[in-house]
Amino acid sequence: MIKINKLISVLSPIDFIVVVFYLFLTAVNLIFMERVTNWQTLIIMNAGILSIVFGLAYFSEKKNHPIITHLRYWYLIPLIFITFKELYYLAYPIHGVDYDTYLIAIDRFIFGFDPTVALYKIANPYLTELLQIVYGTFFFLPVLLAADLLMNSRWKELEYHAFIIVFGFILSYTGYLFFPAVGPRFTLHDFTLLNEQLPGLFLTNYLRDIVNAGESIKSGAVDAVKYVQRDVFPSGHTQMTILVMYLSWKFKTKTRWFFLVTGSLLVFSTVYLRYHYVVDVLGGFVFVVLTLWLGKHIFNWWKGVRKEEKFDLSSY
Repeated sequence: MIKINKLISVLSPIDFIVVVFYLFLTAVNLIFMERVTNWQTLIIMNAGILSIVFGLAYFSEKKNHPIITHLRYWYLIPLIFITFKELYYLAYPIHGVDYDTYLIAIDRFIFGFDPTVALYKIANPYLTELLQIVYGTFFFLPVLLAADLLMNSRWKELEYHAFIIVFGFILSYTGYLFFPAVGPRFTLHDFTLLNEQLPGLFLTNYLRDIVNAGESIKSGAVDAVKYVQRDVFPSGHTQMTILVMYLSWKFKTKTRWFFLVTGSLLVFSTVYLRYHYVVDVLGGFVFVVLTLWLGKHIFNWWKGVRKEEKFDLSSY
């Protein structure tokens, strides 16, 4: 029988925050079981994920299996999407209401108008096509930076990068859970007319369909707002993209200029393409600061628990 303290000790900082967050999601399911219709299934799924995390950690640390060691990093990619979908079954059922009116009011307080409506004045198919393509690179940017660090055998930086990205996603998911909203393409604009009002050239409609499918919107649905994922505040696209931009410059990678240009366009695209309010973008910046500050302390605290060398980001 493996002792509990030994089992916990095999967890890396990334494993640790994943375990804590999934225990939190399990508690949320139990607390709100009367509102979450499939809470039993979600709890079973969470238990399975926790078993996988502990299993990969144990066999990687104790058996030093090279394939499992790599899987310990790459399982995070499907896990991020799986976690995203679990929130789909929690956020709106728990609250029973969306908070877009507050986000719209804040934007109007800051600017005196609705930014997505104002940006329609500069809309053109060429710009829309470019920004929709850039928006679609979101999930690839953290992977590209990880690949850059991996190919250059920068293992410490890779581990820290992976931790910060996963922790950033966790914080953004917490925002969705506590503050569900659908975004301006539903509240300030007619979602069914989006392709007509904001047309692209060749790929725009196809890429929009991919985004919609990822957010549980059925193709051609006229009542899409009933199905869409509540993932507006903070803007995870803004938060995660800026984190990648920051780390690529901090680590002085050769790809940092690519991330700077692509990332800047991507942040702008979140409002131009009507996925987010400007306050969501501002919230994304705040969550970047929170991720970096709190993440650094959690990462090094758990490194200390494992009696490993702490990571000094200030040395870069």
